[in-house]
Amino acid sequence: MEVDILDFVEQCRHLAKQALGKHAGEPASGGFARWIHVVLHCFRLEEDHSFRETPNRLKYMAELRDILELDQDDLPDYTTIYKSFDRLKMWVWRALLRVSAQQHPQSGHIALDSTFFDQRSASSYYRQRSGSTVQTLKVTTVTDTESLAVLDVHISARWQHDTKTGPQVVRRNADDLLSVAADSGFQDWHTEYEIAALDIDYLVHYRGSSLNATANNALIRSKGYTQRWMAETSYSTTKRSLGDAVRALGWYRQFREIILMFAITNIEPLCEPL
Repeated sequence: MEVDILDFVEQCRHLAKQALGKHAGEPASGGFARWIHVVLHCFRLEEDHSFRETPNRLKYMAELRDILELDQDDLPDYTTIYKSFDRLKMWVWRALLRVSAQQHPQSGHIALDSTFFDQRSASSYYRQRSGSTVQTLKVTTVTDTESLAVLDVHISARWQHDTKTGPQVVRRNADDLLSVAADSGFQDWHTEYEIAALDIDYLVHYRGSSLNATANNALIRSKGYTQRWMAETSYSTTKRSLGDAVRALGWYRQFREIILMFAITNIEPLCEPL
């Protein structure tokens, strides 16, 4: 998606300060405020820059430095930016995802679905040396069916079954939900019972062609099940804009990167060029 990069950085600054709250101005790596690091990582991922390239771009973009309140003679080194991605905890990126979703209308009707991200940047030699056999990460999201905003994300390297991950994500957002649309992979009676107990309509297709399954599937289609495909649209948007593979090597960095990718996808529509 084409965006105005200065508008994008301004939006990220506003949302980063909101997400960090009272911690926004606290110094992080290199003595720079935490919100600056959050915005730099948003800029780095949006523009597809490496850690080394990011400070070089800042050196020649005066308007960007003004937004970040940085002087040309006092820019963070690439190692400082790299280390801050380790030191900023997962709650920071989840908070950014949450506030970015709140910038869009919330209908209370969500699509629950899963997708996959590759680890192509990690060589087979690195995976052997680190003892990792995981090549693909499974990502389960809840997406608002009207605004396409991604509200929450669950990431697993072990490929847990949908009936295990689905309820976890729904439970975290239960207070704001009216209905959940999901495919048959999320269907079992334990999941149905748990979500029904949260007073949420669970719109999931039954397997098979029995009379009971056919009647149930017709009923849930009339309640908005067809909007489930909005999740696929959000995945397509994210992967076309930011790629379908993570670049980080460590699993904890990969999890943070995926959360940040969906937060950026929420932010991009707020700064499309006129």
